[in-house]
Amino acid sequence: MFLNGATVGFDTVNNKAVFIDQTLLPTEYREVATDDFNEIFDAIKFLKVRGAPAIGVFTAISLAVLMNKSTADTYEELFAELKDYCEKLVLCRPTAVNLKWATEEMLKVAEKLNRENFRTYLIRCALDILDDDVAVCRKIGEYGADLLKKCNSVLTHCNAGRLATVKYGTALAPIYVAKENGHNIKVFADETRPLLQGARLTAFELCDADVDTTVICDNMASFVMKNGLVDAVLVGCDRVALNGDTANKIGTSGVAILAKHYGIPFYVCMPFSTFDKNIKTGDEIVIEMRNGDEIGEMWYENRMIPQNAKTLNPAFDVTDNSLITAFITEKGVIAPGEIKNYI
Repeated sequence: MFLNGATVGFDTVNNKAVFIDQTLLPTEYREVATDDFNEIFDAIKFLKVRGAPAIGVFTAISLAVLMNKSTADTYEELFAELKDYCEKLVLCRPTAVNLKWATEEMLKVAEKLNRENFRTYLIRCALDILDDDVAVCRKIGEYGADLLKKCNSVLTHCNAGRLATVKYGTALAPIYVAKENGHNIKVFADETRPLLQGARLTAFELCDADVDTTVICDNMASFVMKNGLVDAVLVGCDRVALNGDTANKIGTSGVAILAKHYGIPFYVCMPFSTFDKNIKTGDEIVIEMRNGDEIGEMWYENRMIPQNAKTLNPAFDVTDNSLITAFITEKGVIAPGEIKNYI
């Protein structure tokens, strides 16, 4: 089902960035190959490619593709063109730090190059970032699976599986690795309003992997926790501050508050590329505000709310570090207060 077992890819033969259009799931599966900047920009902006790690990898691949087709003659022209692409792409999704991280990595490599090796080494850098993402997510899965040895079921919010990365995912990586090890963990997936990424994407990929999956509405999380139906909460993240405050899909902080109330461990699964050492607390994280039509019109044949009703549609919220039990990372399981010591 998945693109060679992955979500995004690099067709080096035809010089194309390849992705699964997630806006069409679960009713239609479509792979898209492109070398067009506007299509790449729209793919990120309109969540055809989404999930912080996947956005980062796709950005790196796309930049390599764009520069490989560039007609610029000098190194200075090539670098200026790359920098322009980077600046424009960063504006797509301001909360996901992996996007900015990927542009910075590509620019860092480009600064050391010359006209003759510019394209070759950018391609190599993009492929390294892709391979690293797979390896990092696998390690997150191993540490998480070990932590969940006594868990029978978990709750997730949004989608932080292989659709959000290249292969294993972050929050779902422990589920996949546990399954490989013979431990089947049941998953309750919040539908995750307003884009329904839990219902559409998490449920899609888990069912595709033959994982026992139950979709619940976001306001049912308290019910399943109170009645002992879940043993832990696993979520991904888009940005983590120095103090451990964490930005993730809207609704995550509410789940964390409920988990704290019911004494259920709340784990954030993250690669260190999601850690932003430039911000001290979650108060500095820019929250992306999206079109209110996603609330009132996207999933309905007719508009669901009155025309004169206002909408508020933040894409993310910030979970306070005091609500997080631990971070599950490629470097191990780390307490929020210790996360800054691993940079």
